Amino acid sequence: MSNSTDDIEILIDLMAKLPGLGPRSARRAVLHLIRKRALLLTPLADSMSQVAISARECLNCGNVGTSEICDICEDEKRANGELCVVEDVGDLWAMERAGVFKGRYHVLGGTLSALDAIGPEELRIPRLVDRVTAEAVSEVILALNATIDGQTTAHYIADQLQDQVKLTTLAQGVPIGGELDYLDDGTITAAMRARKEI
Repeated sequence: MSNSTDDIEILIDLMAKLPGLGPRSARRAVLHLIRKRALLLTPLADSMSQVAISARECLNCGNVGTSEICDICEDEKRANGELCVVEDVGDLWAMERAGVFKGRYHVLGGTLSALDAIGPEELRIPRLVDRVTAEAVSEVILALNATIDGQTTAHYIADQLQDQVKLTTLAQGVPIGGELDYLDDGTITAAMRARKEI
């Protein structure tokens, strides 16, 4: 490639590092952005520049926002004693999109993993234990992914908070619209164990 396209190649390489985009998808996205320069590329670059300066983690829960304490933690209406523990900010945003939880959150920043040398101190587990006492939390909802690391993390947290607070977890099993033939054995087993009377 000639020097005249170096900046474009750098942009393609950077875009290719985003989740869900490979080199070919990144190239198509960059070409689209260039074609729609005034409508998309310039506003996107301006917005990314601003977010690079202003984005920060909430000191209380770990959510991402533009202030030291996020809007959810600041909202007194959400101080209802319920604290939903999630692995990462994407999970928090998914819960907010669903609109079914009206309490506060705690973002761990990952899960325990012996293979990756991630222990409780690398996550926000000690901060979680402190919050349960300091904020008079009555229920901790463990909304962790149904993976081995997620379940290991949930059990560890349950041990740390035992006899301090009511602990619950999200139901697991057959998703709405799911067909049994396409589900894995673990999902079917969880669904059978969590069955309820109708």
